[in-house]
Amino acid sequence: MDRCIGNESFNDTGLAYALKLVKGKYKAQVLYALMEFGTVRFGEMKRYLGDEVSYRMLASTLKELAADDLIIRTQYDENPPKVEYSLTARGKSLIPLLDGLCAWGDANKPSEVES
Repeated sequence: MDRCIGNESFNDTGLAYALKLVKGKYKAQVLYALMEFGTVRFGEMKRYLGDEVSYRMLASTLKELAADDLIIRTQYDENPPKVEYSLTARGKSLIPLLDGLCAWGDANKPSEVES
């Protein structure tokens, strides 16, 4: 018997859950940076993402990723304060997916138009 889409809900799929975790303007970029560079400090992450992300937006994004157990926030009792971010085991399990997206993007991005 064929399955009927009328009886299904996208929100019940694993893809919907995965997209919920990485959906957001900067979440994928933060995860990619941590995948590429390992442990990263807040200021380094801000410089990597550039001027388009505000300090407030980056802080919010990092808090959400930490709440979803995708990254670890380690704060050191120093003056000035030092905070580092790294992937959790759960976050590291996303690496093959991020690698796949990177490979797909490299293979499918338009080539530069010659002048």
